[in-house]
Amino acid sequence: MKFGKRLKQQIQETLPGWCDKFLSYKELKKLVRLISSAPAASAASASAAVAYGKAEADFMYLLHGEIEKFNSFFVEKEEDFIIRHRELQQRIQKAVGRWGENGSQPSENLYKEEMNKIRKDIVDFHGEMVLLMHYSNINYTGLAKILKKYDKRTGGLLRLPFIQKVLEQPFFTTDLVSKLIKECERTIDAVFPMEEQRREEEEEAGVSDSVAGEGIFRNTVAALRTMQEMRKGSSTISQFSLPPLNLPDSDLARFLQLNSPIQIS
Repeated sequence: MKFGKRLKQQIQETLPGWCDKFLSYKELKKLVRLISSAPAASAASASAAVAYGKAEADFMYLLHGEIEKFNSFFVEKEEDFIIRHRELQQRIQKAVGRWGENGSQPSENLYKEEMNKIRKDIVDFHGEMVLLMHYSNINYTGLAKILKKYDKRTGGLLRLPFIQKVLEQPFFTTDLVSKLIKECERTIDAVFPMEEQRREEEEEAGVSDSVAGEGIFRNTVAALRTMQEMRKGSSTISQFSLPPLNLPDSDLARFLQLNSPIQIS
């Protein structure tokens, strides 16, 4: 699948408020065509030279503007995730301390009700963080591809120096989000264990498939699969390629089970 179509598909599958935060790939591609179709500077008329200069300036302006857009959105989401992670931990502690077996007001029903709400929120939170990782990956890939087009069609050497700067940008630095994802998964494992027998029953009943078609969970699964495809090793790997995604099929299958109902004991 060509990158432009893949990007369009990913925008359609992301959260509604994120749609205008992705790379303006179509607009950048159009500017590259304008620049590459302009006559050589020595043979260009005055008007053609002006048109070429404007297209070149517009391309660089949009390119830098996209980086600012990515960084602003990514940092805002990171800050939001830090707060939400802290709030979820506090909710768990509060539920255990109040309605848990050794709580101040033990209540099995209230405890199960609250923990099921928390679990759903944690799964959604996990999914949103995975989507942000995908946001970083696909926008980086788009930048690398549009810069490759620029160098190929204009004879320029913009890709290498520009990508070296991109690697230092906040939107590409995903260590914090990765850490929060792992902490979220540890919380799910520790607080919401799933019995093997119940998991098998749910798989036989097709629970995972039905849930995977709904809302943020469906979008997250699509993002995970696309990330695996984008980051798998290939014969065309280069210094501009994303590293292979360390997410075996077993881990993907495990994630597909996270949103199925569980028994809170």
